Amino acid sequence: MARVIHLLRHGHHAQLGRTLCGRMGGVVLDDIGCEEIARCAATVTPQPALIQSSPQQRCIQSASILAAHFGLPIEIVPALDELDYGEWTGRSFEDLHRDAQWSRWNRYRGSSRPPGGETMRSLQRRVVGHLERLRCDSVADTVIAVSHAEPIRAAILHYARKRLDDFLSIDIEPSSISTLSIDISGITITGINQRVPA
Repeated sequence: MARVIHLLRHGHHAQLGRTLCGRMGGVVLDDIGCEEIARCAATVTPQPALIQSSPQQRCIQSASILAAHFGLPIEIVPALDELDYGEWTGRSFEDLHRDAQWSRWNRYRGSSRPPGGETMRSLQRRVVGHLERLRCDSVADTVIAVSHAEPIRAAILHYARKRLDDFLSIDIEPSSISTLSIDISGITITGINQRVPA
């Protein structure tokens, strides 16, 4: 049974805060992001048995830094993928802030969806389903799962027993670690949005 799952958000990239990247291609870590993830690798304990990653390039790049540090392979896991933002993918936040549908999405995450995209509830189901399968893994004692802000936030909301509409109550910064601890009674949150200082 997995005992510790570290949910790690990918490192910083040049489009952060400017563009809703979602699943668009070509988004890679910048030097800041690489340095942040290297600091994470040096402080994560205990030694992980498994490193998993979202299929997105920025996550694979982050996971590769960890994998090189720990001498482990990377497992690509579709369940850790970013939310599918549909028609909003690649749009600037400046542009989105003028969109009434975007405003509604950010007020009612539990009952709205991006146009042509995925609901937050669907995202939560796939992420939590994967974490529950990890919980039963007989080999992986400590796991690092590299993902994105929304999948990590969705998981934390589930285990904190909060509504999806409360998503703004949970910050998930780049290169932050949120930790789940597991025992026979279930999964407990033991850390949220923890950052390694420069």
